[in-house]
Amino acid sequence: MASSSQGHMMLMKELKNLNKNPVEGFSAGLVDDANPFEWEICIIGPPDSPYEGGFFNATMKFPPTYPNHPPTLRINSEFWHPNVYNDGPRKGEVCISILHEPGEDRYGYEQASERWLPIHSVESILISVISMLSAPNTDSPANIDAAKQLREDAEGYRKRCARIVRMSIEG
Repeated sequence: MASSSQGHMMLMKELKNLNKNPVEGFSAGLVDDANPFEWEICIIGPPDSPYEGGFFNATMKFPPTYPNHPPTLRINSEFWHPNVYNDGPRKGEVCISILHEPGEDRYGYEQASERWLPIHSVESILISVISMLSAPNTDSPANIDAAKQLREDAEGYRKRCARIVRMSIEG
């Protein structure tokens, strides 16, 4: 079991590495310099995706048991995507396999190897999110309406995303 101090040290090391070797598509920093368990993230919409050119603010919160358990990633900006909850207490929360608790999926949608593993890093999570923006999973969506729109009215989906991108740029 990871201790809070082990997680603290790992997260500070990851932040230092990201600052030293930035990865295209996002920037990351601490919400509060005294707390490495809460990060602020700016996700940059990837080229050739409906989110191209957008800037989306997000918060990543790590449990004290990190790296044995995954963080949560919540997009705080207005957002429309099949794999991001659109309402309720989980509004804005990103739903991708890499952020699901480790072990077997009780519903059988995911293999244990697709879910959280302690070898994952902030970088691998954010690269997965950038990939999610370019290739949404409509088979097991968090936002059923966005998945349905993408499948049945792709042009309407792209227009809605373009409006959100404009909002993210204009502030």
